[in-house]
Amino acid sequence: MPTHSSVYAVSGASVSSRAERSPGRPATEHDAPGAHSPFSLAIHGGAGALSPSRLNGQLEAAYRAGLAAALTAGYRLLVAGGSAVDAVTQAVVVLEDNPLFNAGRGAVFTSAGEVQLDAAVMNGLDRCAGAVAAVVGPRNPVLAARAVLELSDAVLLVGEGALSFCRAHGIALEDPRYFYTEQRWEALQRELHRRRHGGRDDRDDADRHGTVGAVARDVRGNLAAATSTGGITAKAPGRVGDTPVFGAGTWAENGTCAVSATGTGEVFIRLGAAHEIAARMRIGGQPLAQAAADVVAELQVAGGDGGLIAVDAAGAVVMPFNCQGMYRGQIGADGVPRAAIYREQLTVVNGA
Repeated sequence: MPTHSSVYAVSGASVSSRAERSPGRPATEHDAPGAHSPFSLAIHGGAGALSPSRLNGQLEAAYRAGLAAALTAGYRLLVAGGSAVDAVTQAVVVLEDNPLFNAGRGAVFTSAGEVQLDAAVMNGLDRCAGAVAAVVGPRNPVLAARAVLELSDAVLLVGEGALSFCRAHGIALEDPRYFYTEQRWEALQRELHRRRHGGRDDRDDADRHGTVGAVARDVRGNLAAATSTGGITAKAPGRVGDTPVFGAGTWAENGTCAVSATGTGEVFIRLGAAHEIAARMRIGGQPLAQAAADVVAELQVAGGDGGLIAVDAAGAVVMPFNCQGMYRGQIGADGVPRAAIYREQLTVVNGA
């Protein structure tokens, strides 16, 4: 697996490819198109990007189309005056339904050959939040998390308790066969074989982790974030990462920012990464671009690879990451979806 010694920081849609910078110092660009849009939406499909050698033109087009579909779904709500919470939820639903991404239908398997799902939704207006973790069965875990936010006194429900809640509130459930994808099953078999034989862990990012997420600012200035994941290939049953841990992998707070993260969950939890960005803005007066890039650099120093998307109170978006690539996209009031995978500039998705 390649070693990445710098953070790639994307502000809006205008950042072009950069050469590697010195460790911990991000490439940053400001005044991106749409940075002060009446509304904005950004999504990620995980820091688990396939290595360039495995991503042919047809597959790249499929990933970009999947990102564009999610952006368009959220945009339709925002342009009609819908809420940021509705937009991020709908964008994540679209990503969960796409087997290319590690969430919902395309989730990875645990070491026991089961799919256990985590998801979270947070409203920046009042910091209301809902999450589910280690739950088996919901077609769209983000809808289960949204139901926890709206219909439960709890913030986080796990396992059988989360599943009972889904049944009680009409959340659509699926048979395990729905979540079976050949690529995820083969990845599990490769990893189990490696562990049995004591082989070196040389998996690329795509086999290590992956997540989907969305952040938005709506026309009323409210922020929201949603994140969903199947976790890590061959994870221990019951293992929960940063996605449903508010302040680690998901955060939304009007006046500062909304954040959705992807990467080495345990490190994001230990550093309280998402909340740390908001705190640096609120207490330290830092702009979003600086706070987000610095936190992602610190994650790398602590042994965590990955990235995040974030939007501030003005609608400016940043997308820093410290790994090989991160599926990501953005859309604003112009209604044009833009996407990228590695360290290239966000570009318009053809045919979207």
